[in-house]
Amino acid sequence: MKLIVKMNIAFCVNKLGLIGLGATICSLIRNCSNTRELKIFILCNSLSIYDKDAISKLFDKERYLGKHSFISINPDLTFGQFRSLHGDFTPYGRLLLGDLINESMVLYLDSDLIVEVDVLGIRNFNFNGRILAAVEAGQLKTALENKFYVEKLALSPQLSSFNSGVLLFNLDRWRSENVKEKCLNMARQYPNDLLSCDQSILNGLFAGNFEQLPPAFNCPWYAGSTKPDVSDKMIIHFVGSPKPWDIFGILTHNGYYKWQQYLSEDWSSSFKKYSYNELKRAWKIRRSYVKLIVNKILANNV
Repeated sequence: MKLIVKMNIAFCVNKLGLIGLGATICSLIRNCSNTRELKIFILCNSLSIYDKDAISKLFDKERYLGKHSFISINPDLTFGQFRSLHGDFTPYGRLLLGDLINESMVLYLDSDLIVEVDVLGIRNFNFNGRILAAVEAGQLKTALENKFYVEKLALSPQLSSFNSGVLLFNLDRWRSENVKEKCLNMARQYPNDLLSCDQSILNGLFAGNFEQLPPAFNCPWYAGSTKPDVSDKMIIHFVGSPKPWDIFGILTHNGYYKWQQYLSEDWSSSFKKYSYNELKRAWKIRRSYVKLIVNKILANNV
């Protein structure tokens, strides 16, 4: 009897990430050729019983046939002394995967994705001895933290970098090489230089030394930009701010209707609400709104 290799998927999400997570899960399931072969782990930062129940109901509604489990985390305890992302330490949660998931490999996915590829296509991925696999995103010299990488870490500006929104972890090697502790050591040494949180750390450790995923597995779509044209089937990544689901997203993000295509009606009624936290986020990303509006005005005047 042929042994079926399960494809392990991990998310790391807090309450603000739930509205994006719904479409990510729906697109993942709908575009998977056999969901029985998926095993999904959801790392939950301060999610309520109601939130978890809503996720389980979404799996049922989408006729998901695989297994899923919830793992509660508090990233503030481990990473709270480091630089946050708009006051949020949830992004660091993916650095805990090796401790929390007893598997050899896991595909980590952000909650701001539309997954239109069949993820089972990489379940037998060859890491060639490397610890991580990701889609190349350019060179360190073009990264937001280029001075940190080049001047403080003394890395070559020509090294390949990656976005950490889609990562394939070789968990066996991650654990054997004690990578989490290496991540923490770097964060302790440079707590205020981590502009992109976990992504800054991971590129500091693995830039130029990661196996490459197919380019279609992480295709950035910025607000104000047109849809990426990498492949017919892609993992679309709504990078930066604002997101399609943010306040005024229908006006500011060209990916709004692609996101809405995978937005469950029940999920929308439960989580597409502009609470105090959403308004607080809108205030924190106000400069992104202003920049987007200015760029649109300038483009219309050309």
